[in-house]
Amino acid sequence: MLGYIFVFMIVIRFSRVGRKNKPQFRIVVQDNKTAPTGGHIEILGSWDPHQKQGVFKNERIQYWLSQGAQASDSVHNLLVAQKVIEAKKRVIKMKKVEAEKKEGEETPVVAEKKEEAVAPAVEVKKEEVPVEEKKMETPTTEETPKA
Repeated sequence: MLGYIFVFMIVIRFSRVGRKNKPQFRIVVQDNKTAPTGGHIEILGSWDPHQKQGVFKNERIQYWLSQGAQASDSVHNLLVAQKVIEAKKRVIKMKKVEAEKKEGEETPVVAEKKEEAVAPAVEVKKEEVPVEEKKMETPTTEETPKA
């Protein structure tokens, strides 16, 4: 019989709650295979991004981090900004490309597009064709079929 070993990682992440176009987030401890809105082990706090206010259970957050739970980049940066934990902020994955652009480094896709723009364009000769002007004639009652 084959034995399967499933290794699950415990993560601290946001779970979206609230109305349409008015998000609010719970900070939850979950298994990394569970959907963010799925079952959670514990609620560690909440965050309202519109009012920039949150409620955090500092002791429980410290406990889960000491037990090996990994905070998502967004939650980690929020906890650092709110001085719940002491660490450097992380660069969020979507913003890494923007950070590279600011440093002056180009992504390979941008470099390829620049090379295409620099390549000499092939000139296509277009023959001038005289355009005949036709007057639009309105049909007379004799020409229109009757229904």
